[in-house]
Amino acid sequence: MLTTSDSSKVAITIREKQMADEHMQDVELLLENMFKREEATLQLVLDRLYDIGSNNLINGRVKPRQLNRLMKWIARLTKPAFHHFAVRWSKKNCPKLIADWLYSQVQFPPPPMGN
Repeated sequence: MLTTSDSSKVAITIREKQMADEHMQDVELLLENMFKREEATLQLVLDRLYDIGSNNLINGRVKPRQLNRLMKWIARLTKPAFHHFAVRWSKKNCPKLIADWLYSQVQFPPPPMGN
């Protein structure tokens, strides 16, 4: 049977957990809002990452010079398709992924008992 001090500790813990959940929902909504408001910035970031990634991938995997140029040309042609899907995916998934990562950064292990 729980004593009054144990039940109040449990109630505080449950209340704190609910408050943390509500705050994380707020963080996720704020991130979603930021991704919608800063879509131009998101597009520029994704474009730059595509340029860097495609060049690095082609330079690392394709050695013949002529084929390397052809692959870079193909990468430039496929950039608009990548851009469309990457922006859509990012706006849908990144706020949740970032919120989860941020939450993991503020989680601390419990202090050792008995010291």
